[in-house]
Amino acid sequence: MALRASDPGGIIGHEAILELLPRLGASTLLFSGPEGVGRRLVARWYAWGLNRGFPPPALGEHPDLLEIGPPERGLKGRVEIRLEEVEPLFEWFATHPRERVKVAILDAAHLLTEAAANALLKLLEEPPSYGRIVLIAPSRATLLPTLASRALEVAFAPVPEERLYPLTQDPELLAYAGGAPGRLLRALADLPQFRSRMERAKEVAHLSPLGRLARLKELLSEGQQSDPFEEGFFALYAAFRHSPRALLALEAAREALERYVSPDLVLARLALDLET
Repeated sequence: MALRASDPGGIIGHEAILELLPRLGASTLLFSGPEGVGRRLVARWYAWGLNRGFPPPALGEHPDLLEIGPPERGLKGRVEIRLEEVEPLFEWFATHPRERVKVAILDAAHLLTEAAANALLKLLEEPPSYGRIVLIAPSRATLLPTLASRALEVAFAPVPEERLYPLTQDPELLAYAGGAPGRLLRALADLPQFRSRMERAKEVAHLSPLGRLARLKELLSEGQQSDPFEEGFFALYAAFRHSPRALLALEAAREALERYVSPDLVLARLALDLET
């Protein structure tokens, strides 16, 4: 579904950030916030604006824009950004821009391996005068402190629900979006898959404990590379949106997974907490 023409570059919300970015002079920015809220789109808008003026006339491919991501699954199924994926930055920044400023967008910077983060640190410490780097991560706390200390954070909040009304007014879809236009657009692009996921999420409360655990594992393996639990969690949020107790249990489980607590333990506890 097409976005409104009044939305710059398809961006929904974040007007204060769009107003702020042209005034920032930091060489490294950290775009923090929820998955799907619009951080990547705003990063591209920022890159175009630095080269063509704000607001930029268009978005798309640009010779002075380099994007790294999404990450790939590494050993034992881990999602990570490895050293070899970061190394092209050094050669790319070694040459001057074709226009004004070279901008590199590093998606899911919280998934950098230690070797990749250490290599990137050298670039952040001595960036070229014509270079800008945008790190994208859930929060400052998810980055290595050495990287976070060298970046100016720009925090993205969920978009107010009423800003999503031009896309849909379906309560279930809006609950699933959770203020993230990107998540909503993915659901709208494949409504049968969304409906199937929601039906499976609604069935969780009526299954046996073992069946509930199996269903949770199934649902929570359907997310994006940078957040493999995302799609399933928000389907569960939407399915249990009228149960404060269940929502608290889901939020506690999500926080535990973000702290790298064993998924098997987290889901076993969640299966018990969601019992009606």
